[in-house]
Amino acid sequence: MLNRRTLFQASTTIGGAVAALFGARKAHAALPTAADVEPRGTDRRLERLPTLEAESREDFLTRFRTWVNSDVRRAAAARGDKIMREKGLDPRGDMTYEEAVSHLEHDHIVGLSGRAWISAQQIMWKNLQDEFYNNADAYLAEMEAADNRGPGKLELNPDMEIPLYCKHEIHMQPGGYVGDPLGGYVYHYGTNNFWEGRNSQDEMDTQLAKAVPVPKDGKIQRILHMGCSSGQLTLRLKELYPAAEVWGVDVGGPMVRYAHMRGVDLGVEANFRQALAEDTGFPDGHFDIVTSFLLFHEVSSEGAEAIINEGYRLLRPGGVFYSRDQNDWSKLPNSSAFQLYQRYWINRWNHEVWQREHRANDYPKLLEQAGFMVSSPRQGRSARSQASLMGTKPA
Repeated sequence: MLNRRTLFQASTTIGGAVAALFGARKAHAALPTAADVEPRGTDRRLERLPTLEAESREDFLTRFRTWVNSDVRRAAAARGDKIMREKGLDPRGDMTYEEAVSHLEHDHIVGLSGRAWISAQQIMWKNLQDEFYNNADAYLAEMEAADNRGPGKLELNPDMEIPLYCKHEIHMQPGGYVGDPLGGYVYHYGTNNFWEGRNSQDEMDTQLAKAVPVPKDGKIQRILHMGCSSGQLTLRLKELYPAAEVWGVDVGGPMVRYAHMRGVDLGVEANFRQALAEDTGFPDGHFDIVTSFLLFHEVSSEGAEAIINEGYRLLRPGGVFYSRDQNDWSKLPNSSAFQLYQRYWINRWNHEVWQREHRANDYPKLLEQAGFMVSSPRQGRSARSQASLMGTKPA
């Protein structure tokens, strides 16, 4: 019998710290241990948070984030431009991250924009983690009950060796993607906050699924979603292509475990596997489509190259590799000093450890080196400046 309080934690130092924290807490048995935990029912596809109090706090934090991302950020950007002009410098002149920081780091308005965003992020994680851990036994039992149920399969590998670059607490999420047994719950509701309430019904993932290009011959038998996290896009791909075999892989066991449980709840026959995107364990030429969303800016440059090579290996001739990620694949031209400063604190304080490497990578070149024919890598830009990257394996 698996000890659900220590599952997935032995292979990471972060996990050990989370285990110690959890062991020191008393889980309040406020909710019954049951196969499906829905203390306040569902809002269509989304299960409500356990308490109205937690939901109210998240609603406030979401609106606060929206304000910081709009009014506060615009004021800080204008302030940054003014500071640079007062120094006789072009706000959008060629400069390094460090130079931008040296010019702006002591200004109170510029500093407020970062501090308010970071504080909201920290409070959001604490609110969610406290709420789910207060009822930890019920939620861990909910995942246990779904582990061997269908539709869809779950393949866990709790003894896998997790690379160091995967152990960071990205986005300041306590325990990261690999170290917190309830990380899937916390991550899913955290991203609802991050997307400012625009994805509570998987609306964005619906559009992302529809945007994934199909092979020219129209054959779609198998689809792989790399870095699937809580599985929203994976589930939507299966719903869009019900006849296809759809898999989501992620290094985080807690992530794929939660994703599978949610698939069971929704009755969607998607499959999930705990595996590295660069070492999935599937056979050569197995998939028609390999896709990802916001994966590459969370991995090292070496990891990104290995993932692209793995995608090429996994695709059959004529298969399509498609990725959406932050901004353009090269450094954006005419970045302001404030934008560079903002990227610095996101890298430093939001634990976006690999973001600067990501911006320096030439992804179309990496695809070409792997053997892909690259198609329109700069199309598919959204309002949030996501860029698409597409490669086809030669037939």
